[in-house]
Amino acid sequence: MVPENFKESGFMYAIALAVVVFVIAQSVFFIVKSWKRAKELGIKKETLKNTAVSSAVFTVAPAISILATVIVLANALGIVLPWIRLTVIGNLAYETTAAQTALDFWGGSLKNAVTDPQQFSTIAWAMTVGSIAPLILLPFLCKKLQNKIGDVVNKSEKSKKLGDAISAAAFIGIISAFLAREINGNTVTSVEKTDALGNVVLNADGAVEKVKMITGSAGAISILTLISAMVFMVILTFICKRFKLDKLEPFTMPLAMFGAMGMAILLTNVLPESVSGFYWYDIGTIVG
Repeated sequence: MVPENFKESGFMYAIALAVVVFVIAQSVFFIVKSWKRAKELGIKKETLKNTAVSSAVFTVAPAISILATVIVLANALGIVLPWIRLTVIGNLAYETTAAQTALDFWGGSLKNAVTDPQQFSTIAWAMTVGSIAPLILLPFLCKKLQNKIGDVVNKSEKSKKLGDAISAAAFIGIISAFLAREINGNTVTSVEKTDALGNVVLNADGAVEKVKMITGSAGAISILTLISAMVFMVILTFICKRFKLDKLEPFTMPLAMFGAMGMAILLTNVLPESVSGFYWYDIGTIVG
């Protein structure tokens, strides 16, 4: 029997703690081995301390991004699964894409809480198995790919510019896919069909009839949050370049994300309900 709060059950927390303990133990093991080896090589203790401190500081920005990703996914998947996933490997772009792709099969969305154990399990498998493939393929293919790409890109200055353009185009394509999904925002989910009195309708075989209904969509707040994130990112990037704050650059994206989240909360409470509650589609409309 599946627990009612299966997303944050004791079993899920036990898995999370086991993963966290393993990751921390692995990190400590390599830190100790590296420290001992560095001392054998005659590296000064002061240099080791500075390296350790700078490395720790460098991890703060990615950690903030990971925290933001956990917060984004927690609404739909609970806190534990995103915690497990991002303790090991992953990022906002991959985790949300994998989860949403799995939900597309049922017409669901990460905007709504996942309450079906089968859907939750499928999402967990999609997120996990998808991230295993690079770990297996990269050791065998990465060096060869890097060498071939390097040979092409480094032939001339023109080739280098072409390589930069291709990389930028690929990144813009990924971002555009996210933007299109959020702007469209039409989420269709299969729900139980009910009559005028609210009773579940059964078909001739006695099974519950289902219909497809719009359960979520993008609206004014979605677009305003998107614009806020872009504005924050532009401002922070300008500040970094204008005042040559190289140490701030890794923090620009997570700060923009949290800034946009804050603006979403502020705008929801400040704007008139006719604006904050405006959506592109009528939620509850039966389609198909």
